[in-house]
Amino acid sequence: MATTHTYKKIELVGSSPIGTDEAIQNAIAKAATSIKHMDWFEVLETRGHIVNGKIGHYQVAIKVGFRVED
Repeated sequence: MATTHTYKKIELVGSSPIGTDEAIQNAIAKAATSIKHMDWFEVLETRGHIVNGKIGHYQVAIKVGFRVED
């Protein structure tokens, strides 16, 4: 018999002064402290904060899918 799974999606926003990749990693790492079975993510938005004509920090909105336990 094939195994089936049910997933739930949540939206997170990660930030970083370094770049978008680190913003995504920060969001996932923080969520991993309380959410089990995360399997995938998708990027929804990328934006940033400008300070004195330079990038102050990056923000990335993502959706994360995680498996609902049986």
